[in-house]
Formats: sequence, structure tokens, C-alpha cells
Amino acid sequence: MNQDTRKEHTEEDSDKGIIFRERYELAMERIAGIAANPEVREALCDYMMQIGSFFLKIDRHRAFLEEKRENVGQDPAAADFIERVGYPRLTREEGAKWQEDIYAALHEDHYRSSYLCPDYAVRRLGAGLGGILSAFAADLLALIPWVYEGRLDLLTIYAELFVMIHGDLAMAKDEGAAEKAVRDSIYWFYRDYSEIFTRDAVMNLIDPDRDFLTRIVMESDLSDLSYLYSYGSPIGENELAMAAYLNRLSEEEVRRMAATYTEGYRIGFQVTGKDISIKSAVKIEYPIGMERMVRQAIRNFRKMGLAPVLVRESILSLQGRGKGKRGVFSCSLNRQFDYDHKNDLGYYLDAGLNQRRLEVMQDTFEKHKKLARGMGGPAVIDVFGQEDFEPVNSEANYHYSTRQQELNVSYAAQAGQISNRYIIGRERSFTMIAFPLPSIGDQFEEIFARTMEINTLDYHSYQRMQQKIIDLLDQGERVHVQGQGGNQTDITVELFPTADPSHMTRFENCVADVNIPVGEVFTSPVLEGTNGILHVSHVYLDGMEFKDLRLTFRDGMLVDYSCGNFESKEEGRQLIRENILYQHKSLPIGEFAIGTNTTAYRMAKDYGIGSKLPILIAEKTGPHFALGDTCYSHEEDNRVYNPDGKEIVAKENSISKRRKEDPIGAYFGCHTDITIPFEELGVIEVISADGRRRDIIRDGKFVVPGTEELNLPLSD
Repeated sequence: MNQDTRKEHTEEDSDKGIIFRERYELAMERIAGIAANPEVREALCDYMMQIGSFFLKIDRHRAFLEEKRENVGQDPAAADFIERVGYPRLTREEGAKWQEDIYAALHEDHYRSSYLCPDYAVRRLGAGLGGILSAFAADLLALIPWVYEGRLDLLTIYAELFVMIHGDLAMAKDEGAAEKAVRDSIYWFYRDYSEIFTRDAVMNLIDPDRDFLTRIVMESDLSDLSYLYSYGSPIGENELAMAAYLNRLSEEEVRRMAATYTEGYRIGFQVTGKDISIKSAVKIEYPIGMERMVRQAIRNFRKMGLAPVLVRESILSLQGRGKGKRGVFSCSLNRQFDYDHKNDLGYYLDAGLNQRRLEVMQDTFEKHKKLARGMGGPAVIDVFGQEDFEPVNSEANYHYSTRQQELNVSYAAQAGQISNRYIIGRERSFTMIAFPLPSIGDQFEEIFARTMEINTLDYHSYQRMQQKIIDLLDQGERVHVQGQGGNQTDITVELFPTADPSHMTRFENCVADVNIPVGEVFTSPVLEGTNGILHVSHVYLDGMEFKDLRLTFRDGMLVDYSCGNFESKEEGRQLIRENILYQHKSLPIGEFAIGTNTTAYRMAKDYGIGSKLPILIAEKTGPHFALGDTCYSHEEDNRVYNPDGKEIVAKENSISKRRKEDPIGAYFGCHTDITIPFEELGVIEVISADGRRRDIIRDGKFVVPGTEELNLPLSD
């Protein structure tokens, strides 16, 4: 948004701002009284004082920022910065002090004795009230970045909700009545204000003029790390060390990183025959600390005619807090907090809330369909290397009811359909690339350099070798995959029939465009006839390690599953249901692939970081299966070709084939890759119609003639 447009928007919103300021001041006056004298039963006094004090702390920082904004007359540089960026610049000392103060309860040494911890809240406040009041406290963390964004409207409505909850607790005769009153207040808050929350979620996704985060990237002095505190997000050692490291790289290195990323996005449109010229925006997702690369990427995208759209990671329970890092994000200060609060939506979820959110989503997209049509899709920078995390289950954490699991699945399907109607699937693309975090260890800089090499491998040689694998695969009717050693994988994959093998193929020859780095061939299996067991000793999915993961399939559908993360089998099943099945009762195998990037695999072995690799790289380091939708979800009717000119025909299965009659039932809204490490792999063999078996991989090594170059030393 340019300066003149920003001023016009400010003038248009001035009357609304005055009203919100009056409401805000009244609410804060009441909260000051609550913090000093809660006037509730004794067990609740400490909670009300702590939450009231949090609001007052937020208000003090808001006033501090306003004062800095107003008192810049003697500092032309500061005044110019505010004029260009829209918010005052903090010193590094000011930012660090505020961070330490406001996020203190999230740190591990404080968390277990704070109301952010459901277990502590339940012990102090009772099973009925403790969980929902802890969930409310967790949602209030969203106020911190809103202070920087100047969202007085959102600060106001949460302050008013707290005052209302205080009234509920003060008037309730017993704990049961108090719990019902608080639940009702929170439910109607989110239902009534869906007009704000859901509208904002859509507009933040499609409107480049919502540019608070873009201005941080493009206007800040990136050599002064104080800019990191402008986000309002938690800033830890990873963010500071990553920004400092990128500042030490040469301009050429940064340009090369950015070009690999943005060219992958452009080529993704090109190879799928999509017209990038009809697109006007790109959604950029990245970890805070990588602004130097992102700034260059934005310049590259603008040369393509694409304006940047930057969306903050989900913080509210309503918007999927704890479901993985997406958008513009910082590393979690406390992953147990994320785990404890990932189901908080359940405290107030019902069909009426879902319906209201869908109505607002549909209405917002319809009013802004031109903006939505211009969204080209996401360009994602992922990271890996956080410290290992093993979640601790607690009875105090919320668990969805069966009905709520169904509601979650239904909402995701319907929301996906609405989004796909306006951000049209067959017209959009994406790209993904990944880099290590400083927390990966003392060899961070070496690993970063090796990752850059992997991200820029020569795709021509991989394309040639992968074509030889595809040529052999196309001679078979099914593929058999079997583990070795302790790996119990034994699964047969049914392949899509081809009417004209001379012009058609089942497997895509995937090099480095949308999925960086290079290195896989993949297909959409026929579900009927795909049977067996997939087993891995450990795999990292969305930042969580699954141990001894065992999945059983019948006709391509998951029929049984277990893992070894907990002593209790049911706790392990619950972990899989929530983090792999995403509340679905079952999922199909949407993809079977053979990763060929043994260079990435060797890097993982050299540095002992195999468990830390993100799916984006891990899927290239061995055969893998994806649960959920196919890779061609919503794009099955597009015609796509391999570099050899053959058309790829395996793009759907018997479920996605229902898309025209039952578009909601045809898709699951998820796609999770699970990779078998090479050293756990006994054989991948192609089985022809006459029963002949020919090896692709035997004892962890490629044996197709012409692929010997892939056989690096894969173990010490």
C-alpha cells in the first residue's frame, strides 16, 4: 500500500477508530479494577489478577509505542521511518526487554506454573473451568503482535470479553454454572465476531495492500537486528542467529538463494502449462530471520508482475493454533504449549459456528473475487533443525468428541471447496524450499552451505536417470516394496493402466521446480489392489517425531495404525489420528514415489540429522507414501507431460474420481509423506502382467542400468 492509499484508509476508518478507542478505554478502566480487586471466589482471584495484569502490560506497551510515534519531531530519521513503515522503530534493548517480559510464561522454567499450562490451570481452578480458561489465556497471546499492527479493534473486543468472563465468574453460583457461562460467552464471541476473524483470514490471504509484514521486510535496516522485534512475534536465538548469518553472506549468495526459490515458482507454472501472466500476487511464507533472502525474492517476484502477500502464522484457537508452522512464523518458544493447545477450538466448536464461518468466507471471497483470482499460490521457505521434542500427554488437554472430529473434517472440506472456487486450483501453482535453523548444532553453517548445494543440484542428470526408472516402472502392473532388518514394510502398489504406453506414462519425472530440491518419480496409485504394511523406525512429520510407525492398508485405505511414542497403544493412535489423519476415520494412499536424492541422504548421514529433515527433503531420500489427496488434487483434468513428451495419466483414484458429483467427499485437504530410509529398504521391484519381477532398488541400492551414479556411499 502506498502512502497516499494508507492515509485514505486511515481517514475512512477514523470514526470507527474513535468509537473503538472509547470502548477500549472503558474496558481497560474496568480491567484495572479487576486486577486490583477481582471480587470472585478465592480460587479464581489469582487467575483474574494475572490475566488482568497481562492486559495492563499490553496497554502500557501500546501507550509506549504511541508515545514513540508522537515524539519523533526531533529525529528526522525516525519520523521518516514511521512515514514509510507505519510503526515506530524499537532499539534492540527495548525489543528484547519487552519480549522477555511479555512472553515469560511460555518459557519452560515458568510454563508449568502458569495458567497457559492446562494441567496447572485444571489443578488450580478445577476440571470444568481450568481447561477453557487456559485456552482463553492462550488466545490472548495474539494481542502481542496486534499491538504492533495497531489493531485497536481486536484489542478492544478481547478486553471486553475478559470483562464479560469476569462477570460470568462473579455471578455464577457454582463451578458448573461458571463453566457454562464462560463457554457461552466465548462461543458467542467467536460466532458473532466471525465477521472480523474470518474476513481478516481471507483478506490477509489475497490482498497485497495488507502489507504490515511486507513493510518490515522491505523498509527495515536489516543490518540492525532490532527490526526483528517489529513483528511482535517471539524472537529467540534462532531468529537472531539466522538474521546475523544471512547478513554475513555475499550479495551473490543471497541472490542465488532467492533466484532458486523464485525460479522454482515460475517454472512450476511453465511446466504445468499454466499462465502466470494472469496472476497478480504470490503468498510468501518464511521463518522470521530470513528477511534478507525474502527481500530479494520479493524483488524477483515483482519483476514477474506478482505482488507479495505475507500472512502471519495462526495464533488463535479459531484459526488452527498448534497445527504446524505456516505463514510468517518464528520458532516455538515452547512446543509443549503448542501441543497442549492444538485442540482448544473444541471448547466452543459446533455446527452453528462452522456454518457462520463458511458464510463469511463465501461472502468475503465473492466480494473480492478479482483479488482472489489473482492469487498465484504459495511460495514456501521451510526450516529444519529444531531440538527434538517428545510430547507429554495430559488429561487436562482438550480432546475432540467424535461429533467434533466430524465437524472439523466437514469444515476443512467445505472451506477448501470455497477457496478453490475463487483461487482456482487449475490456475495456481506453488514452490517449496528448506534451510536449516541455527539450533541444528555447531555445524549449522556447514549444513546450511550443503543444503544450498542440494537445492541447486543439476537437474538434467537426475531427469535422465529418473527417466530410466520410469521406463522400467511403466512396463509393470504393480510395484512391491519390502523392508529389511527390523523394517516390516511389505506392500504392493497397484499401478494405473495405460491405454497407449508409447505416448502415456504413470509416473511424473519430478525435478527442481515446485518441490526443491530435485529428486523423485511419483504416481497416484490405483487404490483397489494396493495392500500391505508400511513401517518406519522413526519419521519426523510437521516437527514431531513418530517412533515405530506402522500403517496397514487394504485396497489403498488405511485400516489400522500404531506408533511407539507412548506406552499406551491408544495414546499412540490418538497422536496419529490428530497429526496424520487430521481427524479423518481413514485416508487413502494418494501418492507412491521413489526419492532419488542420495546426495541429501548422504548429508543427513554425515551430520546425523536424518530425523530433523523436513518432509520436503526427506521425501527425496527414499521411497515414500503419502496419505490423503493425490499430488494432482483439484487439477486432475489438466493435461501434464513429462520432459520426454509422454502424457502423465495417473492423476486420480476412485475417491477423487467422484469430484464432479461429490466435490466435498472427493478430497481430504491433507497430504502427508512418509519416507522409508534407504538402509531400511530391502527391495523395490516392478511386477509385470506375466509375473516377471525386475528390481528398481535392491538392498538400498539402485540397480536400473544407467542409475549407478545415484549409489553414493549411503552409510559409514
